[in-house]
Amino acid sequence: MGIVGWIVLGAIAGWLAGLLVKGDEGMGVIMHIILGIVGGLIGGWIVAAITGVNPMNKLDIGSIITAVVGAVVLVVVVNMVQGRTRTGSGPV
Repeated sequence: MGIVGWIVLGAIAGWLAGLLVKGDEGMGVIMHIILGIVGGLIGGWIVAAITGVNPMNKLDIGSIITAVVGAVVLVVVVNMVQGRTRTGSGPV
């Protein structure tokens, strides 16, 4: 998968991460897409280092899940660094 594929996959992952992680409404769609691209790259690199198989070679459900998990982790880390708290974090 070429660089355009990585960007498209990262954009999808960033959009999904924005839907999954609540409480970061200060970030816009563009910021989520950027974090999705970076998170997808990081997630793919970590999975490749652990398993020895690069999940980002083709566009399938495994690469999408890897990119989304990487994007979600990156969005949560960015929120922690910026000092944002999640809304609705009280008792249910």
